[in-house]
Amino acid sequence: MSKHELILALETSSRVGSVALALGPTLLAQTTFSAPMRHSAEIFGAITALMDRFDLHPGQLDHIYISVGPGSFTGLRISVTVAKAMHIAKPVRIVAVDTLDVIAANAPTTKHGQPIDRIATILDAKRNQFYIAAYQRPIDPSNAPPKATYDIRHTTYKTWQKLIPDSLMSATQFLDTFADQANPINLLGDGLLFHKDKFQSSGAGFLDEQYWSPQAANVHALGYQLAQAGNFADPLKLIPTYIRRPEAEEKRQQH
Repeated sequence: MSKHELILALETSSRVGSVALALGPTLLAQTTFSAPMRHSAEIFGAITALMDRFDLHPGQLDHIYISVGPGSFTGLRISVTVAKAMHIAKPVRIVAVDTLDVIAANAPTTKHGQPIDRIATILDAKRNQFYIAAYQRPIDPSNAPPKATYDIRHTTYKTWQKLIPDSLMSATQFLDTFADQANPINLLGDGLLFHKDKFQSSGAGFLDEQYWSPQAANVHALGYQLAQAGNFADPLKLIPTYIRRPEAEEKRQQH
């Protein structure tokens, strides 16, 4: 893959959306929406403004990377719809990136001067359930999986090993499995905004709120690695990763 592909990255899976523009592995810029839940209102304006800033137009795009879930059902559909529409207009290649991995990419390497060994990303799935993934930093980086995460604040790469696949669980189930007083697990993610008290435990801690929201820049960084490995999505089969059906569909199923 050339290092000169023009790439658009979209993050609309959580409360605050963002878009980023990159040339190959090089991030050019990121724009964050003005307020929570402004995805549909601002996404096209943000894309246009970014392209205009660099005197570019959508027809020049080669790749689109999207945060595909789990997360907000409405937000995920927005990114998928935009990616499919752009593919129809011009056959751009699409990469689907795991949202919980995108959040994990925010995590710093240390907390209060101490190395961070374990983290978990938390998103609200409603009805007292959460989308959760847990990670650890491998003791020997040479044994780590090929996927690395990206810290936008320090422009450095670091590797996390996923302990469990993306899961749907309650706060109690999570703490029963991962809380450890000897080695507390550090939590981040927008699911903590209104439910932080449910995760209070001597075996768990919280990273600063600045790390909680997924970033389009991380969608680019992770998506670029997937693209290099040839992991492109089929536009005809591309759907969000919901883990469970939307609430409206579940209610229809019950009736």
